[in-house]
Amino acid sequence: MYKQHTIAVVIPTYKVKLHIKQVVATLPEFIDYIIVVDDKCPQMSYKEVEFLKKIYIVQHKENQGVGGAVKSGYKKAMQLGADIVVKVDGDGQMEPKYIEHLIIPIISNCCDYTKGNRFKDFKALKSMPKIRLIGNSILSFLIKIASGYWKIMDPTNGFTAISSKVLRDLDFDKIDNRYFFESDMLINLNIENCVVCDISIPAKYGDEISNLNIKKVVLKFPMKIIKGFFKRIIFKYYIYNFNMVSVYLIIGFPMLVFGCLYGGFEWIKSINSGHVASAGTVMIAVLPIILGVQFLLQAINLDIENEPKRRC
Repeated sequence: MYKQHTIAVVIPTYKVKLHIKQVVATLPEFIDYIIVVDDKCPQMSYKEVEFLKKIYIVQHKENQGVGGAVKSGYKKAMQLGADIVVKVDGDGQMEPKYIEHLIIPIISNCCDYTKGNRFKDFKALKSMPKIRLIGNSILSFLIKIASGYWKIMDPTNGFTAISSKVLRDLDFDKIDNRYFFESDMLINLNIENCVVCDISIPAKYGDEISNLNIKKVVLKFPMKIIKGFFKRIIFKYYIYNFNMVSVYLIIGFPMLVFGCLYGGFEWIKSINSGHVASAGTVMIAVLPIILGVQFLLQAINLDIENEPKRRC
């Protein structure tokens, strides 16, 4: 099966000197190319593996973030003629033995992009730090809404595989370079109507040191999620297509906004004047809110149904 497909692995490296050699050593034999992207690593982690077989080194003159490193790896993989590209972190958190599970659905043409899902294995999940588990759960729900992949349970997971055919259709310049990369990939994949599949892979945590700055993520992610959500809606339902979701949103959102603003204005006016608002005034505020919510709920329901379906 694998001989008919060229498989490349992309490993972004930044402060992973202690783990990178073990990660490369445990990659399956059927991997054709191992692309190690040195993202201006102060430890020069790539030097631990640069003379090993199948290794291709891509170096950044400036640090571009995990997303920028992965995109550079994707470009190199396409230059080498890879059919499927797997992304593996260099810190040892991802078990290379599960690469086979990621690529089989793509080889079978069941989907275009696969992601690891840590939330299906309850025993392994117990090893995940509690604060990280809670944060991932909340973030996952928000990214479901933004990306439109409502059935994906672990959208922030970075253990992924993708078809090179899909990579050629993506505009890398419009995909985030930093820690929003995995989420932004999902948003852009949905716009392109690509099929994404969850693959159950246990969580693994050892002595690796995370380079993630929690404060920056908390401050920046909400705006990125909101921006990504509106980007997907505009492209998918107003530029590339126009359907009932488009209609429900056009009608429902203005009605909801009008009802809330008008109702708020009349409520403040009633408090200041001491006069109770008439039944007609209340209805003018309440009816648009009720109808607006109904239209938006219907739009959400259709958006869930419009998620690209697995082909086999």
